[in-house]
Amino acid sequence: MTNRDGTGKEPVLEVRGLTKRFGDFIAVRDLSLAVRRGDVYGFLGPNGSGKSTTIRTILGLIKPTSGEIRVFGRPVGGPGGREGLAGFVDAPGFYGYLSARDNLRILAAADKRKKEPPFARVLETVGLSERARDKVKTYSTGMKQRLAIAAALMREPEFLILDEPTSGLDPGGMRDIRALVRRLAGEGLTIFLSSHLLVEIEQLCNRVAVIGHGRLLAEGTLAEVVQGTNGHLNYRLVVGDAEGALQVLEDSTSSVEASRLDVEADRMEPSGEEIRLSVGPEGAGPVVRELVTGGVEVRALVPVRPNLEDLFLELTEGGGR
Repeated sequence: MTNRDGTGKEPVLEVRGLTKRFGDFIAVRDLSLAVRRGDVYGFLGPNGSGKSTTIRTILGLIKPTSGEIRVFGRPVGGPGGREGLAGFVDAPGFYGYLSARDNLRILAAADKRKKEPPFARVLETVGLSERARDKVKTYSTGMKQRLAIAAALMREPEFLILDEPTSGLDPGGMRDIRALVRRLAGEGLTIFLSSHLLVEIEQLCNRVAVIGHGRLLAEGTLAEVVQGTNGHLNYRLVVGDAEGALQVLEDSTSSVEASRLDVEADRMEPSGEEIRLSVGPEGAGPVVRELVTGGVEVRALVPVRPNLEDLFLELTEGGGR
C-alpha cells in the first residue's frame, strides 16, 4: 500500500530493541525504528551518537549485542536476510592506481554474485561515465563518494543505506550528491540517510529519527518531529498591552483549562507589546477570545514555526524529551 506522499506502509527496515556494547561502553542502547517503502529516512545525530554503529549492525559488519533487525520482513542474520539491501558506512577504500571501472570489477568479484553487474549503467547514474577509465587517484573527494554509491548500486538494491555521503565535500560536491539522492529516490529506491547536517535532512528527507548517546530521541515526519511530541502550537501574539494581556490570561486560568487549552504560563514572555505562548491542538482562538473579552487589543497573531536546528540542539544537548 502506498500513501499520497509516495511512501508505503510496508516496513522495509525494522529495528527493535537494538543494543550494541563494546566492553563496558554502550554505543547503541535499546534502539527501535522503522523505515517504510519509499521513505527517504534521515538518521540524524551528532558525531559519536551511535549512527555508524547502528548502520554497521544493519549491514552485518558487526553483530548486535541484543535486539532484532529485519529487512523486508526477514531477519538480517538468516538466509537472504539482506537481499535487496546495499550501502556503505564511511566511504569504501578504492585502489587509486586502478580505474573506476576496474575498482567496481574487483568489488563485484568479491561479492560473488552470479549476475553480471551493470557497470555502465551505475557509472552513468552517478555521473562518472566519462571518467570511468581514469585512475581513481585523480578523482576528487566528491567523485569518490559518487563511486561509492555506484558500488552499492551494482547490487541493484531496493533499499540503499548511505552513511554521511556528503562528509568532507565542498559545496559543489554536496550539491551533486544531494541531487543524486533525489534522483534515486525519484526512481523508487527507499533510502536511509545518516547525517549530522540539519540542512541536508530538511532538504532530502520525509521522515527522520534523531539519536543521541545511542538512544532514540525523536522519530516521525519532519513536521511531527519539529512540532514535538506534545502537540503544542507556538504563536507570537502582538497586543496593545502585554502586561494587561498576561493578567487576563492568569485570571481566566480555570476557563482555559476547562477548554483543554494548555497555556504554558512559563512560556509567555512579554517583549514590549508581544507575548509568546504555546497552546494545545485546539489552537489560539479561545485565548484570543479571552483577551478581547477582557478588553485587550489584539493586533496580530503570528504562528512561530520551530526549526529542526532548535529541536536538534534541544534533544541532543538537553538529554531528549
